[in-house]
Amino acid sequence: MCEFNRGFRYRLVPTVEQDHQLRAHAGVCRFIYNIALEQRRDWWRNHKKNTGKSISLATQSIELTQIRKEFEWVADVTRTCLDQVLRDLDRAYTSFFAGKTQYPTMRRKGVNDSFRFKGDEVTIRPLNAKWSLIRLPKIGWVKFRASRQIEGIIRNVTVSNDALGWHVSLACRSERSVPAPSAEIVGIDRGVATTLALSTGELLTMPASLERIEVKKRKAQRILARRKRGSNRRRKAQARVAQLKAKQARIRRDFHHRAALSIANRFGVAVLENLNTRSMTASAKGSVSEPGINVQQKSGLNRGILNAGWHQFATILAYKCEERGGQVVTVPARFTSQTCAACGVIDARSRESQARFRCVGCGHDDHADVNAAINIKRRWSTPLLDVEGSRCGPVEASIGGVQ
Repeated sequence: MCEFNRGFRYRLVPTVEQDHQLRAHAGVCRFIYNIALEQRRDWWRNHKKNTGKSISLATQSIELTQIRKEFEWVADVTRTCLDQVLRDLDRAYTSFFAGKTQYPTMRRKGVNDSFRFKGDEVTIRPLNAKWSLIRLPKIGWVKFRASRQIEGIIRNVTVSNDALGWHVSLACRSERSVPAPSAEIVGIDRGVATTLALSTGELLTMPASLERIEVKKRKAQRILARRKRGSNRRRKAQARVAQLKAKQARIRRDFHHRAALSIANRFGVAVLENLNTRSMTASAKGSVSEPGINVQQKSGLNRGILNAGWHQFATILAYKCEERGGQVVTVPARFTSQTCAACGVIDARSRESQARFRCVGCGHDDHADVNAAINIKRRWSTPLLDVEGSRCGPVEASIGGVQ
């Protein structure tokens, strides 16, 4: 038996009074985080000079107790939520000094509207097949859409607000037996026009609804640009853009989950390219003295890469494969799109278009992304040859791949 951590996210349907309480909880948690950050950032020298000790999680926890005694609106929020806020800040500082993240920043309203409870503080009661109730401390029973069954023991509960409303996320831990992995191996090429191409010949693309929402979003952004700053009409336009972005993210995440589940159920090993998405989506604007070239084209490519969500898919696929006894591995990405999967010829001329690959050496004809996926699959169990590590000239084709 192995332990697995899983998250379950549901949409809350609070009443008007509960909505005010949820916003009050989020506001107080955000306030405590910001003043705790300000104390650590601006007053740590004076504190150490006067007391001889540094500001820590323990000292701030003691001060939080005093604040709750003095201010009733702070005491109205569950102590657990405020303790979690201080722990988040302490963890952020630890990660910063370890070189893992940047320096902590202030939390903002409309962006960081969330708070967290312990799992044993909440109770869930089903209403029917589609709806359930969750009891949150000092808030009461809140209705939520039970879109799927909860598995395991609830460790913590996070309530958050975005453009589509309030949601609750349950972090659960469960034990299950890991089955024997499948012997099948699949190579996966991640692209822009074709989101996922498998070495089996399957082509998976994002739903068409994503592009339709993109058209609406661009129109909404143009309307937003014409609105006067600080006006009610601008706030409404901002909310409209945020809602469309949230819908896109939900559709994208649903596609990734469905595709990853299908792959994890059928294959024991999924092979991906080792891609540095951050570098690939860097801006081409350059500087005033040295402006970039093809800035508009690069901007469009960056949007396409980010819209495909390559990193999110890899993360989802990894944990789904792990639960089923499989694994996700990465291989070097160089020349996978220029190498012939049949004879090993590496030549840029073989990539006739975005979708077509015709080898200049043997005449092998295939979908370009499927050809790349086959190369990705082969590289997992075959060491790279020297010829695959150096670029060929545009005229002479080099042969030396695996037959």
